Amino acid sequence: MLGDEKGKIWIDGQLVDWADAKIHVLSHTLHYGSGVFEGERAYRGKIFKMQEHHERFHTSANMVDFEIPYSVQQINKAAEEVIRINNLTEAYVRPVAWHGPESLSVASTANSVHVAIAAWKWTSYFEIKDGQVPGIRLMWSDYVRPAPNVGPVFAKANGQYISGMLGKNKAMKGGYDDAIMLDYRGYVAECTGANLFIVKGGVLITPIADCFLNGITRKTIIEIAHEKGIPFMEKHFYPDELVQADEVFITGTAVEVQPITEIGTQKYKIGSITMQMIEAYKKCINGEA
Repeated sequence: MLGDEKGKIWIDGQLVDWADAKIHVLSHTLHYGSGVFEGERAYRGKIFKMQEHHERFHTSANMVDFEIPYSVQQINKAAEEVIRINNLTEAYVRPVAWHGPESLSVASTANSVHVAIAAWKWTSYFEIKDGQVPGIRLMWSDYVRPAPNVGPVFAKANGQYISGMLGKNKAMKGGYDDAIMLDYRGYVAECTGANLFIVKGGVLITPIADCFLNGITRKTIIEIAHEKGIPFMEKHFYPDELVQADEVFITGTAVEVQPITEIGTQKYKIGSITMQMIEAYKKCINGEA
């Protein structure tokens, strides 16, 4: 179970019991995927980059053609209240906005907009022990990230995650941890819910985010690379360049900075730049950078 059944979830301005946080079965978003959400991490009771997350929450809603009926500052305050009332320190926070049940036309203009914020205990995906970090294994997804003219690809929107869900399901059934997705042109894009970086010849490289979400953790890692003077570039590249990489890691709010040790039959070492990024990101979330 995600959270504490005795806990509270914020819905439309009110804190309600976890078990009572329900929506109508005819809610528009349940049928058409017309909602947006955020994934956030709290460390020592404070949400990391909260303002950026909630600004993106609003931006995503606008891309999906609706407005969130609470300001960024109101969402900030509500998220902090959810953390406090549930007595959480290390936590995952999930704001979500959706359309109500007034109409089941494909159009959503007649539907109300609702907002909820939940949070539950969450610890790191990995721990550094004696300087070693366990890596994860990836396979290739059958699905690709679509062209920007197919839909609002830069929104963190509910319906955009179906292909990612299918890719991750298949990966886990096959004994892998996640899957890499190409884009509509055949370039390497990202994993099913995390951005991807490679290191080749001492240069840190990440795909250009021109048809998928430019993650907040992705942007943080790029900032760290510039601060540390690590050679860096964003560019399009095909799978053969990924195969030739010296190091590979993924980034995201949930996974933080996660090393990759296998992609299919190809194996990778957890190298020095990956470790630098892990350590620097840890300092960043701890407020030391």
